[in-house]
Amino acid sequence: MPGHFEPLPGGGAAVALDDVEISIIRSLAVQLLELIGPGPAEDAPADPLAELFAEGPSEPPADPVLRRLFPDAYGDPGQPAADPERAAEQRDHSAEFRRYTENDLRAGKRESALAVIRSLDELSAGGGGAAVLKLSPEQSRSWLGALNDLRLAIAARLEITDEDDADVLYGLPDEDPRKPMVMAYLWLGGLQETLVSTLLP
Repeated sequence: MPGHFEPLPGGGAAVALDDVEISIIRSLAVQLLELIGPGPAEDAPADPLAELFAEGPSEPPADPVLRRLFPDAYGDPGQPAADPERAAEQRDHSAEFRRYTENDLRAGKRESALAVIRSLDELSAGGGGAAVLKLSPEQSRSWLGALNDLRLAIAARLEITDEDDADVLYGLPDEDPRKPMVMAYLWLGGLQETLVSTLLP
């Protein structure tokens, strides 16, 4: 799918998207929101103080996508520590870090995904043409975070851990059921790369 972000005079970025592209990005952002889940205090009465001191989980998520989005802060998941004592120490530090940061990280990712959905809801290409999405610098940063999260989520589902994995997937035949996800991964990567370039001085 063609399309790339271009800088706007005075800051921000713009990209032309047709109805299919709008629908794909919106659907992926909605799925990401559902996966991340509601905030810890969304079912409780509004109490900013309680929300401020709410503790998050201490264990890594079971879902591989969420593990990719919220990795352990200490240690390398691909390379477990050889020393059992060192491994236990890394787990303890990661659990403590996760307890006090994951709620905020989830809130930030929710906000970025919501910013994408809101901006797309204001667009309608109609008639098979394209609509031009114009983003402020702040919206661009939200989009950049969401595009990164979407690519991480797709990479986790495709089990892409390094460039060699990606190279194999790029050569999949069209009838392979993973092909649409690979194409989305590549397309979102192009959008992400061109959006980054608009934010550079």
